[in-house]
Amino acid sequence: MLLPFPYLSTALLLCWLLLNQSLEPAQILLGMLLAVAIPLLTRSLLPLPRARVRRPWLLLRLLAVSMVEIVRSCLSVSRIILFRRSRGIHSQFIRVPLDLRDPYGLALLSCLINCTPGTVWVEILPGTHDLALHIFDLQDEQWWIDTIKSQYERPLIEIFEG
Repeated sequence: MLLPFPYLSTALLLCWLLLNQSLEPAQILLGMLLAVAIPLLTRSLLPLPRARVRRPWLLLRLLAVSMVEIVRSCLSVSRIILFRRSRGIHSQFIRVPLDLRDPYGLALLSCLINCTPGTVWVEILPGTHDLALHIFDLQDEQWWIDTIKSQYERPLIEIFEG
């Protein structure tokens, strides 16, 4: 198969053209060459089977909820940075026990958490399946755990694990 990942190839071509800000034939040709070559050369790096999305409508709902949360967090973090003294900020690490095991679900959870201002996915702690999460201004640890588990993890389990 010439294009093992057609969506990836399309995205690579579009990114190449956007980065070069050009639609000249040479740039299109070079972008097409990269869009075909990169997925072929990196195919062996992907040992996992393709993701199976069992509930696509739930995935769309999760992404919409995440976008609202990202905007809300952006405004909240901006307000903290602009109007609060650094003494009043309680940055801390917390542990969130995860039931999600699907690698694609974990990857999406990581992306959603890292895209949300004020939170950073640190790692899955060795020996457990707990997520180490850094919170910029922690007020209520249990609220964060409940929010991650109910608004993000539970839908991801339904989407990827059925």
